Amino acid sequence: MVGAAIVGLGWWGQNIARELASSERIRPVLGVDPEPAGRERAQALGLDATAKLGDALDDPRVDAVVLCSPHRFHSAQIIAAAQAGKHVFCEKPFCTTSAEADAAIAAVEAAGVRLGIGHERRFEPPVIELQTRCRTGELGVPLVFEGNFSQDKFLALPPDNWRLSATEAPVGPLSATGIHLVDLAISILGEPTEVWARLSTRATSFENGDTLSITLGFPGGATATITAILTTPFVGRVCVLGSDGWMEIRDRSHPESQAGWDVTTMHRRAGREERFVPPGAAVRDNLERFADAVAGVGDYPVTTAEIRANVRAFEAISRSARSGAVERVGPAASLPR
Repeated sequence: MVGAAIVGLGWWGQNIARELASSERIRPVLGVDPEPAGRERAQALGLDATAKLGDALDDPRVDAVVLCSPHRFHSAQIIAAAQAGKHVFCEKPFCTTSAEADAAIAAVEAAGVRLGIGHERRFEPPVIELQTRCRTGELGVPLVFEGNFSQDKFLALPPDNWRLSATEAPVGPLSATGIHLVDLAISILGEPTEVWARLSTRATSFENGDTLSITLGFPGGATATITAILTTPFVGRVCVLGSDGWMEIRDRSHPESQAGWDVTTMHRRAGREERFVPPGAAVRDNLERFADAVAGVGDYPVTTAEIRANVRAFEAISRSARSGAVERVGPAASLPR
């Protein structure tokens, strides 16, 4: 059993605490939040609570920290946790700049602790199947990745919420949902080399935008097209188009309360197949795979090279959203396919 401190007891921190309440591999033992309301939420979930991260780092019950804090705190918190010998699971985005990410990853590697990332979409059963089909060549050469992850949950937030701040959450649709799709594209196509992004505020007063479209270019000519909107009612779709076939995954509900997926595959030789995949527990599965790595009984499937590549893409997308121009992603790194 891995004892964990959850840092940040907002919407997602509470969701993680509930997901892990009955886990036999990783269990929250402490909630950390500078706000009294956050500490009250931790206590309502049966956790001890403190205002200071340092208390968690000094607590012998805590083997790992789960960071659900605003993005700008991630790098410093990861470094502090690693230096204290605590393993780190960080919600997305890992960091918003390459410099912050490099410093955080260096601290983790120097301390020899494990690192996990909140890209739970990788742990959804149909996504695992899609990655396997791409890796084995069943779809032929992967040509184009298409994805849309949009939601309207943020319409209920007060205007001063940090998730709507251009400083705290730059390029809002990217940090909220689009970054998950960037991660999936990287897991299939490698590290992108260039990006064009368009960010606008068309239907809300969100300071950091409500509508984002991204085109990512990859070595060899593969492309990813990604859409993320913060005012459209939930829609989730991922599709990979290959030289011999394609596979599309459509979500029936928001991943927070999964209701399963409608999956369609088409292959030149095997024809078309449509089927339903029942819901899984991707958030919990991700954290338990992290716990297995901490315990030394399994590998964690998201590499530090992929985490770093995702941050580099985030940084380039942010630049392109500001400049309106095609921006390079780099420096280029060699990633396992």
